[in-house]
Amino acid sequence: MTKDKCGTCFVPEGELDIQREFAAKVNAMWDTNAAPKAFVRTFGCQQNVADGQRIMGMLSQMGYTFTDTTDDADLIIFNTCAVREHAEDRVIGNVGALKHHKKLKPDSVIALCGCMMQQQHIADKIKKSFPHVDLVFGTHVVHKLPEYLHSILTKRKRRVEIPDMDGVIAEGIPSIHDGGVRGWLPIMYGCNNFCTYCIVPYVRGRERSRLPEDIIADLKKMVESGIKDITLLGQNVNSYNGGVSFAQLLRMANDVPGDFVIRFMTSHPKDCTKELLLAMAECEKVEKHLHLPVQSGSSRVLKAMNRHYDREKYLELIKTAKQLMPDIVLTSDIIVGFPGETYEEFCETVSLIKEVEYQTLFTFIYSKRKGTPAAVMEDNVLRKEKGKWFTQLCDEQEKIAEKLSASQIGKRFRVLCEEKGRTENTVNARTLCNQIVEISCDEALIGQFVDVKITDASAWILKGKII
Repeated sequence: MTKDKCGTCFVPEGELDIQREFAAKVNAMWDTNAAPKAFVRTFGCQQNVADGQRIMGMLSQMGYTFTDTTDDADLIIFNTCAVREHAEDRVIGNVGALKHHKKLKPDSVIALCGCMMQQQHIADKIKKSFPHVDLVFGTHVVHKLPEYLHSILTKRKRRVEIPDMDGVIAEGIPSIHDGGVRGWLPIMYGCNNFCTYCIVPYVRGRERSRLPEDIIADLKKMVESGIKDITLLGQNVNSYNGGVSFAQLLRMANDVPGDFVIRFMTSHPKDCTKELLLAMAECEKVEKHLHLPVQSGSSRVLKAMNRHYDREKYLELIKTAKQLMPDIVLTSDIIVGFPGETYEEFCETVSLIKEVEYQTLFTFIYSKRKGTPAAVMEDNVLRKEKGKWFTQLCDEQEKIAEKLSASQIGKRFRVLCEEKGRTENTVNARTLCNQIVEISCDEALIGQFVDVKITDASAWILKGKII
């Protein structure tokens, strides 16, 4: 491996050449009149989606076509998520159901990858309880898929590849986008924060940033391919450190020619600087939407979460953002029922969302993750009680969302038409502040920017007409 001046490990070009050779060998195995079919399903966050697109890119190099069903698939890959227990349970259920598929098609290959597989106890469980799974590989070796698949196809012997390492960056891997107007562009991987509830640093490794020139080159390719809504991705995107700051990278991206918008997620409050907020305000292509997970409104709980900020510091950031961008749309993540949290501390979270006024909240009841410090913390609140808190929070948020949405009626926005709407002759569009607007128009406008006037609103969606 080679390292840059920031200590990031990059996969050498020679090793990637070896993977391209394996891809060519796999491709040569097929009858040209009967290309094998691959089914790829991704669970979890946008970073996982981006990984799934790279997996599909490599499979395409290996001669695979793609199917939307497991029934006729010769290769099935589940790209998994480990953030919450529910996501893991869904994967386990789906993997169990594939036992029947393997009986019907014994020569098919079943593979599991992603964050969930990077946990050794999960990999051991798969190996012991699901013998129909042929391949398990972790987040740090996705670029070696051609080698692993060639081994499975030629030797028909199971492989489990979960190396204990901090992670690498592999450039030059092909990626297949879904053909829509939105695209995901990873700029960094991993996390150094070690929040006490979070499994991400253990399954994604330490922070490592791509070089700015590689990011901008990929951005240009995406724009040239017709993608008009590009999200810069990272587990902690605003801690980017590729030789320039994240604010500087935003300005570089903003200078790329073309008619497109730039978004980013997910941000950490401890790395949200005034320099970044100024760049957001001054760059015309950067959306005026900030997803800034607060997790709790209690400073005591935030300290127990190891979040590196308190309530006062967070609210000061929000105040600065609103001063620089009066029309900014704010969204956040909230964990309800963290171990040791009292009802009074939960009420501090309710008061915070009323003060900030988020357009949308992503709310979760605390999910214990094996191997994290919070998993062994004392937790005396019953899940039924946490469910009541959760409902209270959601009810308050719905009132806030309804109020904010109603205030948009009569305003005009430039929106990007993204996809077909819920009813005939409607299209779902998105404002530069990341709000969904349903408009009556021809589907031929999908992929184009139009100006609309908001005519109606509910808590979660706006309605408008083209000006």
